[in-house]
Order: sequence, then structure tokens, then C-alpha cells
Amino acid sequence: MINDIQNSLIKKESIFGPDNYKPLPVVLSKAKGVWAWDVNEKKYLDMMSGYSAVSHGHAHPELLRVFHEQSSRLSLTSRAFYTDTLGPYLETITKMSGFEMCLPMNSGAEAVETAIKSSRRWAYRTKKVKPGKAEIIVADGNFHGRTTTIISFSTDENSREDFGPHTPGFVAVKYGCSESIESAINENTAAVLIEPIQGEAGIVVPPENYLPEVRDICTKHNVLMILDEIQSGLGRTGKLFAYQHSNIQPDGLILGKALGGGFMPVSCFLSSEEVLHWMNPGSHGSTFGGNPLAAAIAKRSLELLEEDGLIENSRVMGQYFKESLLNMNSKIIKEIRGKGLWLGVEIDPELISGKDLSKMCLEHGILCKETHETTIRYAPPLVINKEELDWGLDKIKEVFDKITG
Repeated sequence: MINDIQNSLIKKESIFGPDNYKPLPVVLSKAKGVWAWDVNEKKYLDMMSGYSAVSHGHAHPELLRVFHEQSSRLSLTSRAFYTDTLGPYLETITKMSGFEMCLPMNSGAEAVETAIKSSRRWAYRTKKVKPGKAEIIVADGNFHGRTTTIISFSTDENSREDFGPHTPGFVAVKYGCSESIESAINENTAAVLIEPIQGEAGIVVPPENYLPEVRDICTKHNVLMILDEIQSGLGRTGKLFAYQHSNIQPDGLILGKALGGGFMPVSCFLSSEEVLHWMNPGSHGSTFGGNPLAAAIAKRSLELLEEDGLIENSRVMGQYFKESLLNMNSKIIKEIRGKGLWLGVEIDPELISGKDLSKMCLEHGILCKETHETTIRYAPPLVINKEELDWGLDKIKEVFDKITG
């Protein structure tokens, strides 16, 4: 129920900001762990986690300590100088991931742009692709961000419409089909850029042989295999990285969201020395990328994934979550996709719309959101325990039962 306080705050956003989001009718004011509260002190279970950005839970006490300590000491200088936090962070993330180098940025979209630039420069300087001809193969249904270059290879017309002219140099092929990738490769192909599991598309999991086949194809044709794990990475699927379910190693990896521990935007592009050594002074950079505060938080966020057992908890609780939803035997559920604590529940649109279901969940104390109208995404913080998850499952069942009568 929207009261005067919430209504006033919602109106301020609509008056002074463009309507480029469609938020649910709730005004949140604080959060702790897996819980959030609105301005009226109503409690909600956060099953969004900021699209995986709050994997450690809200206001994780150790990350809060690091945030306060580092911000009071040194938060921002410039990459024109060395700092005492960036080197240790880069060492930690490269050792954990198995990549040789890391180029730090802020937002996920910036990291994707970094991967694109790095791949193209490698193609021109190492592979000797003709100047201005480098191409990158992407997948239908992709979501990699909102910059002009990135929306140029989106297959979502709403993302592209009236934002042209669009950036050339991208070829979109069918997701989950390795043959379509191989058919699209030519002498100008620099890289293949895909999500190991498509998030915005509705938690779309490709066939098990997809990533291994793409890995073989890229190796065969001397093409970089770049994976965007901004949402799927850092424990979300029950592995440190989603590609590890396929026992492969890509040539480049894009991370973000959970890297900032829910406190600030932190992202990066990881690759080999062969690829990243071409990024020389003046070629790329960011005012805030790799700043002391971000580096300190990111390093601790990575360490806590293992120290707090978040990756294993995601695997165990994710399996329990999925089985519990299936055991409801609800007529609403047509399919459940995903791995770990990252589930896409495909619903029957003849019974209810995704938007209305999200609103009903909200009324029952569950924060979730639909995508593509018929998929509800459930992605609680990786710190969630069985008692908290059971609370959420009871509320979800109440909603499903109310709809089906």
C-alpha cells in the first residue's frame, strides 16, 4: 500500500528524472544482510541483489569496515600515481582467476568497452587484421550494457531505436549454437563475446557442449574467446565463474557488480599479457578506475567469497531453492532455468503477467522483478541461509496459490 510519504518520494523521481525505469511501487530506505526495509519500516526479502551486485548481502560488516577505514585514509588520487591498494588487488584477482593481467574499471559497461578495445587492438597488432576491419561476434539476446557501442550490437530494438548511427564491426549469431559462430568467423574476426548464461534474456542456459565447442573453435581460428560474467561471475552460479561448469578457460573475462561488494561500482577486464600489453599509456583509462577505495573493497570482496563460503552456499542453497520451487507443482511455473542462486522462473502468461506477479510478491514481502514479461528472476544474496530462504519460499507459495485459487 502506497502512503503519502512513499507517494511523495515516487513523484519527485518522476518529476525531476526521466522515466527510463519502471520501478515497483516501493521506496526502500535501509537494508542489512538479505533484508530491506521501506520508509514505513515494512520488511522485504531481497531476491534481486542489485542484479548480482549485492552478493555479499547488504552492509556486510567486514566490507563496511574496509570502506570506512580506506575512505578515511585515501579514497581517490589518480592513476598518475601508484597507491598501496591497487597492486595487492590486481595480484589477488589474477591469482584467483588464473589470468595474467587485469585492467580495472568502474561500471560493467566500461569493462565491456575495455574488452572490445583490447580485443581489437590485439587483432590489429598481433593477428595483423587489416586496419579498420576487425569484427567481434556476439549472440542474439545479449545484454552487455547501455553505451552507444554496446547497444549497437544488441538485438533488443528498444535498446537501439533512435540511438543511431550504430557502431559497425559486430556480427550477431544464434545463442547456444557453436556452428553459427564458426560460420561467422572470417579473416577479420577478432573475438567472440558472449555470456556463459544470458541474464537479461531470462537466465538462458546454453547446451552443455556449447562453451567447450566455442573454446575449440576460437582456438582453431586464432580468435579471442571473451566471456561477460558481470552477473554470472563471483559465485552466483555455485562456481567462482559460470564457465567453470564447462571446464574451460576463456581468453578474456569481464567482471563487475559483486566485485564492488554492494558498496560502489567496480569492474575489470582480465586477460593475458599478450592481449593487455598493447594497452599502453594514453590508449585507455578512467578517472575512478582502480581507485584506492575500489581496490581495497574489491580485494576484500574476492577474499570473502571463499572465507564466508559464499560459492558453496550458492550451490547448495541454489539447488534447494530450485527443487523447492519445482515441488510446489504450481500451474504458474512452466520452466525453471539457472544455476546456483540465479533462477529464471518462466510463468504462464495466461494466468498472470510477470509485472503483476512481481507486484504480488512485493505485497508479500519479496523483492523480485520480471524480464521479458514472462520470466521472474530470483537471485538473493549469496549469504542467504535456509531459514531465510524458507521464509521467502513460503511467501512465494502464498502468491502462487492465491493466483491459482
